[in-house]
Amino acid sequence: MTQPRDLVITTLEVAASRPPGQGDLSLALAGAELIDLLDARAARLEDDRIVPGENPALDDRLLDEALSSLPRQEPYETVEEWLWRRGRGLAAVYLTALASEGQITRQRRSRWLPFGASRIVPADTPARRSALERWASDEPVLAVLGTAVGIRDQQSEGPPDVGDDAVATVLDAVQNALRDLEAERQRRSIEDAAFDNVWRGL
Repeated sequence: MTQPRDLVITTLEVAASRPPGQGDLSLALAGAELIDLLDARAARLEDDRIVPGENPALDDRLLDEALSSLPRQEPYETVEEWLWRRGRGLAAVYLTALASEGQITRQRRSRWLPFGASRIVPADTPARRSALERWASDEPVLAVLGTAVGIRDQQSEGPPDVGDDAVATVLDAVQNALRDLEAERQRRSIEDAAFDNVWRGL
């Protein structure tokens, strides 16, 4: 399994009652994809720009799509640009892919409500067990991504040691993008409230 798949499975498992927003998860998934591409030497960072590298056999359709979408000519895309472009709607893409592979399923909330609401849960597969083992062991990359999307509390004041400067750069960019997204939500909420007040005053 990959970083983004592990993140989706972990999120469904531990945040069933309060899942992160689709936008938050999508940005984190784009960062997780980039980390996998860096790990596979399919890309590298020069400062904050993503430079295409080798073309390895990734054995993952979504990672192949991510790799093929990398700009191949200078000026290369920045990590921030990648997150916002690749992340658009990415959570829904992963949920669809995992459902088609039998990695996630729908579970009815109550046997007394045959037509009641259901929720998406990870199927009992080796992938689920592997993702949850990484989560339980506080694997640094997954832990940072989980903290960023709000499914894990911050465990320490200092940043975790992810062992790679390029990975740390991506994780920092994910956290910054999520802060920007939240600031935009708050700005829109304030504007909507102001409009409502004006409307009521007419």
